[in-house]
Amino acid sequence: MTSKIRKTSKNLRHSKDKATGLQTLQSSMKWHHMENIAACLWNAYSGVLSDQAMILAINSSFVDPLLQFETQLKIIESSFKIVFAIPTLEKVKEMGNNEDDQEDLKNLYQNILNTFEDTLLILVSKDLYKLQILKDMAVWMNEDSSYLQERIIVIISRVLSFASRKVRGYASVDAPCLGVLAAELSLLCCHNDPLITQQASSGLYHLLCIAKCQNADIEKNKSTIYDKSGNQCLLPTPSEMEFLPKVLKWDKTKITQSVGHTLLPSSLTDFVWSLLMRLSSPNYIIAFKASTMLKLTLECHAHKVTMVSKIVDAIYKKLCEDSSHVMRHAMLRVITLLTRTSPKKVIFQLMDYPVPADNTLILMWHAAGSESSVAPHVLKTILLILKGKPGEMQDSFMEKRRFSLDTTNMMPVAASQALCTLLPIGSYKKAVAQFFPQLLMALMLQLFYSSDLKLMTENRMFYARDALRVLLNCSGLQQVDIALNKKNCWNQFNQALFHHHGVYLVAKTLSEYNFPQFPETLHYLYKLSVEGPRRSEDSIITVIFLTELLNNFFKDPFPEEFLVLFRNWVNDSNPAVSKLSLQKIASMAPVINEAQNVCSLLISILDAFLSKDKTVIIRALITLRRLLVKLDKVTYSSLCTRIASSYCPLMDHSNGGIRSMAIQHFGELLRDMSQYTWMLNDVVLGGLVPLILFLEDTEIRVVQACKYTLAICVSELNWPTSYLLKDEFYSFEVVVLNICNNLLTSHENYITDLISDALGFLRSSQVYLRRASVILIGYLAKLGGHLLLRDEIEVMLEAIDRVLRDEDPVIRKLAEITYKIFKEIAHRLTASNLKQIFRRVFNSIYTKKLKPLYNYNWPNNLAGSPMRIKETKNDKEVHTDENYEFNSVKNEMLVCGLEHISEEK
Repeated sequence: MTSKIRKTSKNLRHSKDKATGLQTLQSSMKWHHMENIAACLWNAYSGVLSDQAMILAINSSFVDPLLQFETQLKIIESSFKIVFAIPTLEKVKEMGNNEDDQEDLKNLYQNILNTFEDTLLILVSKDLYKLQILKDMAVWMNEDSSYLQERIIVIISRVLSFASRKVRGYASVDAPCLGVLAAELSLLCCHNDPLITQQASSGLYHLLCIAKCQNADIEKNKSTIYDKSGNQCLLPTPSEMEFLPKVLKWDKTKITQSVGHTLLPSSLTDFVWSLLMRLSSPNYIIAFKASTMLKLTLECHAHKVTMVSKIVDAIYKKLCEDSSHVMRHAMLRVITLLTRTSPKKVIFQLMDYPVPADNTLILMWHAAGSESSVAPHVLKTILLILKGKPGEMQDSFMEKRRFSLDTTNMMPVAASQALCTLLPIGSYKKAVAQFFPQLLMALMLQLFYSSDLKLMTENRMFYARDALRVLLNCSGLQQVDIALNKKNCWNQFNQALFHHHGVYLVAKTLSEYNFPQFPETLHYLYKLSVEGPRRSEDSIITVIFLTELLNNFFKDPFPEEFLVLFRNWVNDSNPAVSKLSLQKIASMAPVINEAQNVCSLLISILDAFLSKDKTVIIRALITLRRLLVKLDKVTYSSLCTRIASSYCPLMDHSNGGIRSMAIQHFGELLRDMSQYTWMLNDVVLGGLVPLILFLEDTEIRVVQACKYTLAICVSELNWPTSYLLKDEFYSFEVVVLNICNNLLTSHENYITDLISDALGFLRSSQVYLRRASVILIGYLAKLGGHLLLRDEIEVMLEAIDRVLRDEDPVIRKLAEITYKIFKEIAHRLTASNLKQIFRRVFNSIYTKKLKPLYNYNWPNNLAGSPMRIKETKNDKEVHTDENYEFNSVKNEMLVCGLEHISEEK
């Protein structure tokens, strides 16, 4: 390394460096004779000269700048220890034997200091960044008290003076060390030694000159005014500055004002950080000075300080260590002052420590809460934290910035505990009143989260409950807290199953005591409901709380703006919210006609029929029925068709309770709207297939509902079939047979659609539905075969063909009969459209009554059944089997004859 440096030194490019090398050679020859008189001085001098040569050689090389600086810093440190370890000037003079020797020793002493200073000046002249060496010199000076501070401060002051003049010709200033160096000089400005004070204040003055130039360069976006030559920038001269060396002596207030006003935020942060570290100094005087200057700086310039979280974290760690009472007070004061300008950063950091909080953290909470002016900002920040759910994994940017290694978010638990400390503070009384609704609901949600927290520790951290009680007592609601305690509400809140009831109790008790915060609470709940909560489970708490408040302070119906909320909640993604809103709407049935926009409310309930949650559908069916019973008939009639159509899909629901209820309510709607049968005929016939097929349901409640509704349907359609639905004479095939016969005479055009609907049930997983649909399709085809086209017959044959291979033997047997019926129909169809037209005409004229085809579960007492009796009484009106066969043959012959005539023509 030495050979490389020597080789590099031969290629010095700057004349100044060459002149310095020549002077060094001459000086070494001049002072060589002092080696025998003062060896320590000669060794120091030769060492400094050697180090200077190496530093200048490196400075003129093409070494990487970072490596160059690190190497030079190590050499400077070596020189520093040599130079400032020599004895004082008085002791040096005593080494001489005569006046000439003393003069030479004095000059040699001064040359050592000058050589060291010249080295620094050369480095700084080439790069202001190397002012950082001065910062390190201050650190080295504090590490060893044997160094004479005055010598070091003089050199630092002179280098800064040179740099302050040099900086005027720079377009930009890169000197990141100013904050740390300013802290060291500020402390020395209050030194007991006036010589040190004078040099430190002078050095600080020149440092602030550099900082002002740097500040003007950055803050004004480098809007420097250049002269005509463009080489010099016109900066204020030292005499124009507002700070002077004599002002900076002893006056801590002036020092902190000048430093805080002049330094950039990054440098001021370094200044604050350095002073903070000096609070732990074993030298009590230095620590006290640092605390005073730190307080004065932050009182006026805390808004410029960055890295607040890091500072708070450092204070927490220092407070956890053994520290004196005075220094503890100073650090807590720093927390207070930082909270004044950066409450969000301070609070987030204070919430980022393990829970439960220790005594040190509680002291810091008290310090943060002692600043009343920022109480609203502190509570806003805590409310922001309370939006989180304890135990959640970190997934947001704000959470990723945390310093803790814990991957789960426990900050809301810490925030709840912090509220127990902050809310009782007298200076927070006004802020607590301002944020009462937000705090109330946030803590109610945290209670819910805490009861479901899987990470609960042994000490059961129910700080949300405690914070809620503190909130009530701080808000003048002590009686509410006492009442809830008597109801054992607080002790049961730790049970997850109790929580919803607990929310109801809190809201009800608040209402019972007419809490004065009701208007703003109601307003906040409305706002929260409109904006929407962060999580779906949050809606449950909001709905319960709002509903109970409305129940106690308003009479039904609710004002329209609140009714809109419940209407929207009907179709909420959370089933619990939907059921709660439906339950509340159902309670409004007696006054439903007084509400506005009733139609939109009913339609929202119909939309709930599409829910994937069966309990929501059941609740929607019950709610709708309660409203329809009380609904004005005019409004009812305007919506009856849509409501009836909404019941139809539910008749085929997989849940038996929903099927039976939908079928039952469909019948009740038909009964209610008996005067408007003409409006509902299409809907009735559209729902006829499931009403018939589910007569074979395995659940008795569904069968009974079908019989009930079918009786109403056939009555409205004037079909004499209702007696067949009685249990003692009931037979599925007989009912199908009679309904199909009545269809042919009254609604023949619907037969094709009914066949299509019934075909869909052939793919059902339920055996009874496949059996029933095969029978119904067969009868409908037998009756309406003349209405079917060839393409339709082919599709139906294909569908029945699949059923022929069904796993159930009864279905296969029934399907064979139905398949034959379609085959007969297909056989009768010809390519002639005219023959089909004539067949349809004659089938319309000569209506035929069917006889049983399947004998499926035929009753034993058929002879005594009402159906048999009715056929006997109406023999004259109904064709016998023989007459039926004769008429069929005659019709076929007539049709064929007409077709033959047509073909001849």
